Amino acid sequence: MNILRQVELEHMKTTIPDFGVGDTVDVHYLIREGDKERVQLFTGIVIALKGTGIRRAATVRRIVAGEGVERTFPLHSPRVADIQVQGRGIIRRAKLYYLRDREGKATRLKPNLGRIQQPRSGKGSGIEKPKAAAAEGGSE
Repeated sequence: MNILRQVELEHMKTTIPDFGVGDTVDVHYLIREGDKERVQLFTGIVIALKGTGIRRAATVRRIVAGEGVERTFPLHSPRVADIQVQGRGIIRRAKLYYLRDREGKATRLKPNLGRIQQPRSGKGSGIEKPKAAAAEGGSE
């Protein structure tokens, strides 16, 4: 095994939950104020994930006093104490940068309530109509 990969594996966290873009998360981040340390909670929607391995980072966005605030958290950093998933959203894109231009209710995502999304029928979906049904629907 390559030496860099081995060092990365030693320092990677094993307790990172499974979450993705569109999910609402609570990030518990260690803040240093003078000689004291405390844990600050940052709750928001994950709008981007980037990197792999120990370099993996998540960009989280929330609205504070009508102003959008984004922070990028390195997931394997010792400053990130904990990440908790509060809810999952239904999305169709890998990056949600378009939320920056929206205000109010337009920034909300549809919640994923455990429903399995059904694939759409049509071209490119891998689902085809049975030939018998297609023949019945034809002109007579």
